[in-house]
Amino acid sequence: MHQTPTAPRTQAPAPMLRRSLRNRHVTMIALGGVIGAGLFVSSGAVLNSVGPGAWFSYLLSGTLMALVMRAIGEMAVLLPQARGLADYARIGLGHWAGFSVGWMYWYFWVIVAAVEAIAGANIITAFWPQLPTWQVCLGLIVVMTGINLASVKAYAEAEFWLASLKVTAIIAFVVAGFAFLMGWLGRPSPGLGVIRDHGGLLPLGLGAAIVGSVTVLFSFSGAEIATVAAAESEDPPRYAARATRQVTYRIVLFYLTSIAVIACIVPWDLPMSGERVRSPFAVVLGIIGIPHAETIMQIVVLTAVLSSLNSCLYLTSRVMFSLAAHGDAPQRLVRVTRRGVPARSILLATVFSYLSVAANYFFPEQVFLFLINSSGAICLVYYLILMLAQLRVRRRAEADGTAVRMRMWGHPWLSRAVIAWICAVLVFMAVWPATRAQFWLSALSVAVVFAAYAVGGGAGPGGAPAGRPRPGGGAPSRALWYGCVFVRPS
Repeated sequence: MHQTPTAPRTQAPAPMLRRSLRNRHVTMIALGGVIGAGLFVSSGAVLNSVGPGAWFSYLLSGTLMALVMRAIGEMAVLLPQARGLADYARIGLGHWAGFSVGWMYWYFWVIVAAVEAIAGANIITAFWPQLPTWQVCLGLIVVMTGINLASVKAYAEAEFWLASLKVTAIIAFVVAGFAFLMGWLGRPSPGLGVIRDHGGLLPLGLGAAIVGSVTVLFSFSGAEIATVAAAESEDPPRYAARATRQVTYRIVLFYLTSIAVIACIVPWDLPMSGERVRSPFAVVLGIIGIPHAETIMQIVVLTAVLSSLNSCLYLTSRVMFSLAAHGDAPQRLVRVTRRGVPARSILLATVFSYLSVAANYFFPEQVFLFLINSSGAICLVYYLILMLAQLRVRRRAEADGTAVRMRMWGHPWLSRAVIAWICAVLVFMAVWPATRAQFWLSALSVAVVFAAYAVGGGAGPGGAPAGRPRPGGGAPSRALWYGCVFVRPS
């Protein structure tokens, strides 16, 4: 018999974040979260390893992410008092889940922030090689930190324009590629000849496309940022629901159409990875005859990188703010400035970004590689916990007679299918040589988070003993039980 869930306890009413974001901000933040630098760059490596069937890889992973986002959207509507992903997990499964999701989410995006800063510096130094890479890294982090410290609206405006450039670039690319394939640009159209003459749609077999979907899946991480930003909007539940509802068509518009255009124009066996990474978008523009295609795409990729770095600092600060509000991080981090900005949480994330960049400079093949691998599969773990939480939240809502205005599709069977799907991906990563190290190092990071909760994470606000029952109940070890039966019976 489970305890009736209540709002998580806090020591005192936490300072409130400003609800100053407008619909256009949340919408464009959601768009920017879906489109990462990986689409512009790593899609070439996927095409080389899978063939034109990369479209199927993106379809599989995009479907999984759309289902996860639908589940998150349902919880956003049912739990208007929640501040974000960690709160959904906390209310659904207990304090251990909120603690775990919060810290895993924070760790994942702190590492991503460092990766994006380094990637941005590499692009800039390619134009100006006289600039030291580490100084450019430092400058990018300082600029984005300043934007986030100014106000949430400053972050949102920066993200609005950066995301607008990414969206415009992709739409222009798809339109130009389609016009070329239709023969409207004065050049002979290849039709489907590129695919037909290079082994067909699946030259390496369906298995390669399924394997490729595992790699592709990480390109979609970050799509949930809109639910975090919605907490600082005029109407959090409505904006969060709208953003998650729109993820599906964004995946179709930005990913599937782009990959289809690339596969029809660029031979899949044209090297685009290895020693010299080439953006397939730049290759397409070059074939079409667009001058300075490489330079144009470098600028677009830089825009995507800066957008991601900006969002990383925002995400990590808000997650840390939520952790502190629930007593899972130092209480000093819950303080906000007069503009409603959790400045200390932002600066903490920045410090770890500096340390990660330093690790890359001094130990690029050791410490930094360890950090990247130790965070690689973490996003799948917190998505898994969120899906388990959705089953519990939905079950309680139905038991209480609460109207479910935004429903998870095919509940509960699709929710359970997603859980099984994520578990299968994790098992595959554990045995596949290319991802084995990433999986086990990520498993070590997850184990550290669970151990931290078992040792002192249950102390909560005011120093309550770790063994004290929590709203929703539960201990980390029960995760195995949840994973076996998908949902604990009422």
